[in-house]
Amino acid sequence: MKAHNDQEGVVVTATELKQNFGKYLDFVEEQNDLVITKNGVKIARLTPYVTDIEQYFIIREKALDYQYGGKKVSYAEFMEIYEKSTLRMELINGEIYLLSSPSIGHQEILGRLHLIFNEYFKGQKCRVFLAPFDVHFKKKEIKEPDVMQPDILIACDLENNITEKGRYMGTPALVVEILSDSTRTKDMIDKLNTYRLSGVKEYWIIDQRQENIMVYSFDDHEIDRYKTYDQGCIAQSVVFSGLSADIERLYNDLP
Repeated sequence: MKAHNDQEGVVVTATELKQNFGKYLDFVEEQNDLVITKNGVKIARLTPYVTDIEQYFIIREKALDYQYGGKKVSYAEFMEIYEKSTLRMELINGEIYLLSSPSIGHQEILGRLHLIFNEYFKGQKCRVFLAPFDVHFKKKEIKEPDVMQPDILIACDLENNITEKGRYMGTPALVVEILSDSTRTKDMIDKLNTYRLSGVKEYWIIDQRQENIMVYSFDDHEIDRYKTYDQGCIAQSVVFSGLSADIERLYNDLP
């Protein structure tokens, strides 16, 4: 019986694989999956080798966002994995998350906010950066840092916090996350906690579903103020006087 296709990919018998191993190895090398059967039963699968990350964990899908299941990793282990990969990923509380591609709405909001922030900080010491941009968050009384990519961050401490490789190792004054259905819990709980403990002064959560902005400010690693700005309101920064975003204009005519 020769190879044939089914919903899981190309299927081949064990006998056929043994007789034509080189041919099927080339087939897998071209980024194809191969299912092997014996006596009519599927017994194994050959898949392309993608990255060194698969030596460490089994990937499980979690909505549009991916998380490595099972074992937690140290900061050093994460950095070793990260340096060998081309994937976007974050480390939060010892868990590795792979980041999915953002939606059109997400990118539209990101672009509008960037224009607002860039205009406000023009000519100032603080700089505006957009994801993907790694930040190593050192949390109070916790040895292992988190590594995350806020959608927008304001860095006012660039001096003496840039490595020879051009990596930013400071703490942003303000960070912004645009929620998606797959990241709501992570952004509203885990990231909020990391930002609070690491010395970030202000955190904006952009909620596309509710069409609002939640603004948190932190003082001495605790939540100092919290306010939700809905339609008809102007979201105001606590830390940066005059920095604001019109809710209606931010969400108007999104795709």
